[in-house]
Order: sequence, then C-alpha cells, then structure tokens
Amino acid sequence: MTAATVGAAIEIVCPVFLALGLATRLAATPMLILSLVIQFEYQQLNQHLYWAALFGWYVVMGAGPISLDRLLAPGLAASPLPLVGPVGRLYAALTGYLGPLYQVFIRVWLAALLFAPIMAGRLVLDWVLGFASPFLALGLATRPIALVAALWLLGMGFAMDLTELQRIDHLYWFFFLGLLALRGPGPIALDRLLKQQLDRLFPTIMGWADVSLANLPQVVIVGAGFGGLKVAYGLRLAACRVTVIDKRNYHLFQPLLYQVATASLSPADIATPIRTMFRDQHNVRVLLSEVSDVDTTGQQVILSDHTRIAYDYLVLATGARHSYFGRDEWEPYAPGLKQIDDATAIRRRLLLAFEQAENCTELEERQRLLTFVIVGGGPTGVELAGAIAELARHGLTGEFRNIDPAKARVLLIQSGPRLLPAFSERSSAFSEQSLRALGVEVLTDSRVEQVDADGVMVSGQRIGARTVFWAAGVVASPAARWVKKEADSAGRIKVGPDLSVPGLPNVFAIGDTALSAAWDGKPVPGLAPAAKQQGGYAARMIKARLEGREPPPPFRYHHLGNLATIGRKAAVVDIGIIRLSGAPAWWLWGIMHILFLVDVRKRLSVAIEWFWAYLTFKRGTRLITGGRE
Repeated sequence: MTAATVGAAIEIVCPVFLALGLATRLAATPMLILSLVIQFEYQQLNQHLYWAALFGWYVVMGAGPISLDRLLAPGLAASPLPLVGPVGRLYAALTGYLGPLYQVFIRVWLAALLFAPIMAGRLVLDWVLGFASPFLALGLATRPIALVAALWLLGMGFAMDLTELQRIDHLYWFFFLGLLALRGPGPIALDRLLKQQLDRLFPTIMGWADVSLANLPQVVIVGAGFGGLKVAYGLRLAACRVTVIDKRNYHLFQPLLYQVATASLSPADIATPIRTMFRDQHNVRVLLSEVSDVDTTGQQVILSDHTRIAYDYLVLATGARHSYFGRDEWEPYAPGLKQIDDATAIRRRLLLAFEQAENCTELEERQRLLTFVIVGGGPTGVELAGAIAELARHGLTGEFRNIDPAKARVLLIQSGPRLLPAFSERSSAFSEQSLRALGVEVLTDSRVEQVDADGVMVSGQRIGARTVFWAAGVVASPAARWVKKEADSAGRIKVGPDLSVPGLPNVFAIGDTALSAAWDGKPVPGLAPAAKQQGGYAARMIKARLEGREPPPPFRYHHLGNLATIGRKAAVVDIGIIRLSGAPAWWLWGIMHILFLVDVRKRLSVAIEWFWAYLTFKRGTRLITGGRE
C-alpha cells in the first residue's frame, strides 16, 4: 500500500508541474525513478525506458525557454530565499557538464534502436531508418536526417499494419527524433566541428567584431515600424552596418492600439523595446532620436540635436499621423489614434466621462458626458465604436450608482455612403448591422463641419458631446520635405518601381511614407502587411547592390486581405473572393492578430486577456492615468 500510494501521488502531482514547466527538474526526478522501478521491479516494457530517457532529459536539460521556470528564474536568482543560489548553480553545472554527454547518449541509443530492424532482416522496410542511424550516432547533418526519419516513421505508422506495442515504439521514436531535429545534436558532434570550420573559412556578419564593421557601407533606417524592422532584419547577414533611428524606444503593433484606448489591453501588450528585438543582430545599432532633416547632397541624416549620421543607403519608414484635413484646431477636442500616448489619452477621456457623469447632477450635461462620437468609418473607427459600445453595455455593468453606462450614446460618423469602403459591400453592410445591434448610431453620408468642447456639428445638426475621437484620415510624416520632393495630398513621396525616391537611387521610402502604384497600378494601401512586403523588398534591393548582383524585379504588392472586428463574435474578413463574417471571421481575425505580434510572451498575454474578457466581460486595464482633463 505504501509503494502504491507513493507511486500514485507521484503520477498525479508531478505531471502537472512538468506541463507547466514549474520546478521541472524536481518533478522529473521522482518520475525518472518511478519509471526505472516499474521497469525493473514490475513489468519490463520498452515504453518504461522511453519514459526514463525523457524524464532524464528534463532532469539534465531543464524545461526549456517556454516554461514558468524560465520566467521566474531571474526573480528567484535575486531573491533572499534560502538555497536558491546553490540550487541554481547545481542546475547550471548539471546542464553544462552532463548535458552534452546526455545528448550523445540519446543520439547513440536512438541510432541503435533504429538500426535494430535492419539487423532483424527488415532491410527493405526500414532502409531509411538504417541509413539515418550512423548519421545520428556521429551527430552529422543531425537536424535534416532526424526530420526525414521522423516523417518516415509517421508515414509508416499510417501505412503499415502494426501491433499496439509497435505503434507505441514508433511514437516514442518520433518524439526523440523530433527532439533532435529541434534542439540539434549538442556540442559533442561532427555538426559542431563542421560549423566551427565553416565559420573560420566563411565568417558571417553575425560573428564579426565591431572594428570589422567600421569600414562597411552604412544603411540608415528612419522609423521602427513594420517596414523599418523588416528592412533591418532582412540585412542581418549583409555586409553592412545598419542604424535604426526612432523617436520612441519601442515598436508598436498599431492594429491593436484601439484595444489599449478602450481598456482591453495594456500598452506593454502591444509594444516591444526596439533594442530587445535587435539584441542578437550584431550589425544593427539603435538610436533614440528624432530626425529633423536630410542632407541628400552630403548623404547625411540630421537629428534634432544637430548630430549628423552619414549613410550610403537611406530608408524612410516614418509612418503617418492622423489628418484633420486642414482643421488642425479640432485636434484638442478630437484626439486621433496613432501612438500609445494617443491611446492612453483616449482611455483617460473615455473613463473620465463616465466618472464625471456619475458626479453630475444636471441632466443635459450628463447626457453630453455620456455621448461618444467617433469620426471616420474605416477599420479604426468601426473597431473603436464597437469596443466603446461593449465597454458601456457590458464592461461597466453594476459599477455606478447614479448612471446606467448601458444608456451611453455612441455615434459613428462616416462621410461616405458606407462603412469600411475598402471592404466589399456585403462586409460593409454586415459591419453596420452589427454596430447597430450593439446600440451604435451609424451616420453615413454625413460631414463633420465643426468640433469644439461642447460637441460636433454634423451636416447642419448639432450633437452635444464631451468626448469626440478622430479616425477619419492620416497624413504622412515630413519625409518629403526632408528630401525636397513633391508629396501628394496625404504627404506621401511618389516612389519608383524599386521603391527608391526619384533622383535619389540610394534613398528608399516605404509604408505610409511612400506612394507606390505597385498594386496592379493602384496605390499600395497603408497596411502593416504592405509595409512588411515593401521592407523585405528594400532589404533585398540594398543587399543585391552591396553584393554587386542583379537587382530584384520591380516591387509588386500582394494583397493578403482586409480584416476588421466589430465586437463579440462579430468581424468581417475579405480575402480575395472569400468573404467571411460573424464568428468564423472573429476567430480568424483574433488568430491573425496574435500571430502578427512580435514575441511569444505578448501572444500569450494578449490571448489570456482576450479569453478572460470574453468569459467575464471585464476589462483588465481600466486605469485613468496622465492627469485629469
């Protein structure tokens, strides 16, 4: 009974810790012992040895990067808890000294297992596995060989009539081969020796010292948006120096900015420090500064502090700001949404409106406080209107005593005949229908004529509102003025087929900064996928010139589709001839936006925030910061 109780407790408790990656080595140790006890004291099965090998991997190598152990390690190392330091050093020594030997053991043991059928006469059937065995044992071409062998095993499992025990053996072999394909053979392997020799013969830019980079051509990228990052990443192995200049120290995922403005996400969920992103790219340096001008004759970028940065190639990826179409005096009363500061300012105004309405005793003023006007029926306006309506009707339920937030009035004003003009008519109609179902008043064919502290004038009608948000248009940065080139009405520089500025072959403009007719003769839209495609092309063009190769063909934009969400289980997706709406579009929209985030931690945090908000209707970041208005 004692042995059975201990064994059952281990089997119940330890797998939970292993799944979470929490105290992984401690949890794997009793599982390793239990596997060996079962094998040698109860019943001998191959799978018990497979268990022991896998648990041994956890004991020696740890849980890996995606685990609670890795997340908590920095804080624990600096904590006053007893034995944390010695245990950490023990684990590090275990991985450093025993890890390479254990990886050799796994390779050789797996090679022997895969070669055994050859010895049993099953030559024709398992020739791929027999061929792979010596390569795995020696650690030569380990990743591709392991991947091919794993896929072969998987195919055999479906194609052959195997016994249950044979299927279990194949499953574990598949897992071990996958482990080798993902993690590599370890330091004691021919692969490592070959890599060291190749690095000496053909050194890459990643291994060059700073002094070796000093005389290389300089590529300056102004702006760390989607396009600018794509250029810098595309030059990671090019023989050049890359300088990324941005007036903010973070890269912003703008498509989810409205969720910060409506208290669904924190700014940290959608922003990543630029230096963190290029920590491992040796030829990139990051400057936190603002560009004031460009000396195209002397090929220098002039910063706001009058510092000059020389360039051989210049990429302008400076993005855009919201445009008031010549009525900039409206901006204090109707803030736009392009940066984190904009989002937190909108969130402050939005939440303060409810707080002030709770304290207001005059009915007309209370109504003005509870009236929210969004100007612009594009994706930002539609998403913002839907999020505000959901916040008022669900997120604030039961939290106020003098007002009912659900009675807030939300108006979306569009100057054109329909919402989402870039989408299909069917998607536009569905968006309008979904917004009306949320209680949003949609006013199409309506022009805003005046915005002030008391409200808006729309097509001759006065609407009292203390809170107005602007989502009606954008204007590019002053990059056209820097390079002394003519801009269109939106401030964009007209670029050539190779995205270079006319008359300046070594200066490129991409993203919202550029006017490119590369979408079958139509202007490329100001979308994140478009900026990334242009950034990748600019990097290939610069790299080809650096290496003296033929340049790539003219840039062509490949439209990946339009996506917009309206609210809970309501979204629209237009991808070619495919038109989705409702819940399927909502799921696709969420998956695509999570995948576009730049790191795993943010993907997880955003997914958890959304899941919690979906189940509870609660917004996690309803903070009023930055002073009262």
